[in-house]
Amino acid sequence: MKHIFIKGKNEIAPTLLLLHGTGGNERDLLPLAQMIAPDSSVLGVRGNVEENGMPRFFRRLQEGVFDEEDLVFRTKELNTFIDKMSKEYLFDRNNVVAIGYSNGANIAASLMYHDNKALMGAILFHAMVPIRGIELPDLSSVKVFIGAGKRDPLIPPLETKELADKLREAKAIVTEHWGEGGHELTREEVEKANEWFKVNYSN
Repeated sequence: MKHIFIKGKNEIAPTLLLLHGTGGNERDLLPLAQMIAPDSSVLGVRGNVEENGMPRFFRRLQEGVFDEEDLVFRTKELNTFIDKMSKEYLFDRNNVVAIGYSNGANIAASLMYHDNKALMGAILFHAMVPIRGIELPDLSSVKVFIGAGKRDPLIPPLETKELADKLREAKAIVTEHWGEGGHELTREEVEKANEWFKVNYSN
C-alpha cells in the first residue's frame, strides 16, 4: 500500500495511523496529525481501491451502501499492513491510534469491529456503521473519539449514534462531539479531538 512514515519526537507516544476520505491520499491528514498530536510518529496510508479515479479503502455499491465482502477483505489487508509496517519502522504495534475521516473513519471502525487488538484508540471524523450482523470483540481497553456534524448530508445522525452505541456495547470508551456543520471537517472538532488526545495519551 502506498504510504508515508514520519518518525515523531516522542517515541512512547502512540503512532498515528492516518486514513483519508474518498479521493484523498497518504498525506491528506498530516496537518490534522500536527494539530492533534505533533510529537507522535505518523503512518499515512493510501487506500487500495479506486472509484472513478479516487482512492478509497474499500468498494461501495452506491452512496452509503458498502460492498461488505470487499470491506472485510480490505480490513484484513490493512491490519496485516500495519503489522508489517510496525516491524519495518520499529514502532509499537500495540500503541497505534487511528485518525480517520469519512471513508477512512469507516475502515478504522471496521478494524475495531473485527479485531480488538488492531487499534489502541481511534479518532473517527464523520463515520458510519461499517458492517452489521457481526459480534464485536471485547473493546474494553479501546478509547474512541467520534466527531460528527448534526447537518451531515451524507451520514444521518442516527447512523453515527448507532456506531457509538455498538462500540459502547463492546465496552469501548467512547466520546462524542456533535458540531453544527455538515460533512466537512471543522476546526472545532479537531480542537476537541486534540483535547481528547491530551487527556488520554499525554505522558
